[in-house]
Amino acid sequence: MARLIVACLTFALLSACGGGSGGATTAAGERFEGFVDLEWHAQAGRLHMHISDLDTPLLYQSSMPRGIGSNDIGLDRGQLGWTHVVRFERHGPRVLLIADNTGYRANSDNADERQAIEESFAKSVLWGFDIVAESGGTVTIDATDFFLRDSHELGATLSEMEEGEYSADASRSAIYLPRTKAFPDNTEVEAIVTFTGKPTGEFLPTVVPDPTLITVHLHHSFIRLPDDDYEPIAYDPRAGVIGLGYNSPGYADFATPIGEPLAVNYGRRHRLKKKDPQAEVSEAVEPIVYYVDRGAPEPVRSALLDGARWWSEAFEAAGYKDAYRVEVLPEGADPMDVRYNVIQWVHRSTRGWSYGSSVLDPRTGEIIKGHVTLGSLRVRQDYMIAEGLLAPYVDESTPDAMLDMALARIRQLSAHEVGHTLGFEHNFAASTQDRASVMDYPHPLIRFDDAGGIDLSDAYDAGIGDWDKRTVIYAYQDFPDGVDADAARADILAQTIADGYAYVADGDARSVGSAHPDGNLWDNGDDAIEELQHLLEVRDYALGRFSEQVVRNGRPLATMEEVLVPIYLLHRYQLHAVGKLIGGVYYNYNLRGDAQALPAAVSAARQRQAIDALLATLEPAVLRLPDGLAGAIPPRPPGSPRTRETFAGHTGVTFDSLSPAAASVALTLEVLLHPDRATRMSRSGAPGFGDLVDALLRASWFRQTGPAANYDALQRQTNMLVLDRLIRLAVDNTLDDEVRSVAMAAVERIHDATGRSAGVAPDMLAHYRLARSRIEQAWDDPASIAELPTVTPPPGSPIGAAGALLDAVR
Repeated sequence: MARLIVACLTFALLSACGGGSGGATTAAGERFEGFVDLEWHAQAGRLHMHISDLDTPLLYQSSMPRGIGSNDIGLDRGQLGWTHVVRFERHGPRVLLIADNTGYRANSDNADERQAIEESFAKSVLWGFDIVAESGGTVTIDATDFFLRDSHELGATLSEMEEGEYSADASRSAIYLPRTKAFPDNTEVEAIVTFTGKPTGEFLPTVVPDPTLITVHLHHSFIRLPDDDYEPIAYDPRAGVIGLGYNSPGYADFATPIGEPLAVNYGRRHRLKKKDPQAEVSEAVEPIVYYVDRGAPEPVRSALLDGARWWSEAFEAAGYKDAYRVEVLPEGADPMDVRYNVIQWVHRSTRGWSYGSSVLDPRTGEIIKGHVTLGSLRVRQDYMIAEGLLAPYVDESTPDAMLDMALARIRQLSAHEVGHTLGFEHNFAASTQDRASVMDYPHPLIRFDDAGGIDLSDAYDAGIGDWDKRTVIYAYQDFPDGVDADAARADILAQTIADGYAYVADGDARSVGSAHPDGNLWDNGDDAIEELQHLLEVRDYALGRFSEQVVRNGRPLATMEEVLVPIYLLHRYQLHAVGKLIGGVYYNYNLRGDAQALPAAVSAARQRQAIDALLATLEPAVLRLPDGLAGAIPPRPPGSPRTRETFAGHTGVTFDSLSPAAASVALTLEVLLHPDRATRMSRSGAPGFGDLVDALLRASWFRQTGPAANYDALQRQTNMLVLDRLIRLAVDNTLDDEVRSVAMAAVERIHDATGRSAGVAPDMLAHYRLARSRIEQAWDDPASIAELPTVTPPPGSPIGAAGALLDAVR
């Protein structure tokens, strides 16, 4: 009898803890006991939920543990969906799952004020369940259809991407028992869900065996809300900490006194406390632990571990000992289980963005789970860039420098995306301060060695940056008893500002036309013009050595072109950095009284230097390929078609020798003639947009460097690209009138100059006639300009949408 009692107690304890598996099997079904109890009925294929705490708020998180695999569509493995604070409410024979509206609140002790808010703004009923049984205050609902629905809005995404109209098919869907479990503070349910429809786009057929049937896994997490022993931190736009809603004002609190801001925003962070807050250095009550995907192969896995561990140094700077760790995900653990902060190694058919997301308590900004998605093709892209720079395949040996560079980038990427899930924003000014943050986008730092060759040993930085330490100290410092935490954080931030740390957030950097000269992606150094000139020297060196030695023996020689693209366009992002000097304004995120400098325009002399530097990239000597290189790239063999990663040409199967130059010119013109920049210049007048356009015409249509350059096919191509871009500015009635008038005057000048024929060579005369025809067509029918072909350079950044959702938070 004693043994029987012990066995029963042991079984009961395991059931209560979830145990990572199903609980007892009863006559009714297999039980999973935990935060929300489940009951599985195998014969009927139905999953019931036992709800004992009606009207009690909890967190509901949807996600997609198995995705489609197309970066363009964006439905990745491990992708998080929306997070809701929900509650189960009974209404007669039904239970409704209601999502609270956390965007509008009344933080008041007055119940009537709170009720007024509830009745003013809508909630959302996520689902209605039939009650199948009840006993002792617990209701049992059949939740099967809820779990088999399109919880990830996959159908809407495919429709928006013009890939077809799809809907979930319950007859081809089922509960996935291996990942359906219950634990004391969370219950996890996973389902195999199949979508049926007719494909209409180009991407689905490349990644799905039968594109009329798309089967993924969808996951559902019910999570106990954190207790009240967490103190939210006020969001400060200067601190580099992400707010409640990314790039949004947080929530509206209608209980704030008149005269105080309606918007309330909190910074995001994990809960972290010292065991001894009075001590300068202390262990944490509960450390932050991240887990690296077991599916990441070596040596990538070790690189991911190394990079993610860089943050340990920042937490040590904040006074913690062993408060942050990174380990390999335990065997059998579910990456979607909310108890694990994970770094997932995700495969797609093409390269794409990596990103860091979080399961967040939307009431307070507390991060409950960090979830990093790292695209596996990033490492291969850096390896290919190194191949183009080094042309290493002289014999069968392979230099270590290429793999070293690729792994260095993966370490940095791991640290970067983990940084988002710790609560930190991009800092795109860090590259101007000796790579002060892993939260910047790094371009490889390429230098020449003493022998004049390429040195990649310092291509990517190693270790956490000084800015990153300041952000951790600000967000995670646990202050001793009796210290005013808000005042102490204000002091930390004041010291960061006084120490001169530069900070430019994502929204002020990503656009080519943004104004802050330091807000740049994929740039290097504190002198943008100097670095552009250096990269052009590196590019010239690499192109001069470019040969079949960039491709390994036995591989298609035509794939030289894929390697050529990032080398020929090596300077593309430094163009952006130089361009932001033109019409640029240095500014801070000023709060009244914080003593930060007010906005200051870039000097006129510096702007003219930047204009000259960009116009130099239009020189035929810069644009031309080395003699013989175009002819050394053969047509594509079967099985290796052209892709968007190659140059778009007009010569059929052969390599178009002018297509690289067209892509490069298009990138420069995108910077020089960006409408936002043009408008800022038209307002300042020092130099004005007219000055820039005059200089552009002198560098193209009105070159005075000798007749040979003007009759060159490269120059004619550049001329027409300049004309097309100016025409588009002139006919776009959504743009500023001053910008349009300058562009229109420039087009008229070209029209007048191309009207002469005396002494003009036949090929140039045809060039003039084509230009005049295009101008006259645009004046007669401005809408027709939209039909003109445009030059689309091969992608530089990871392929796919570049919005904040992909590389920050959701």
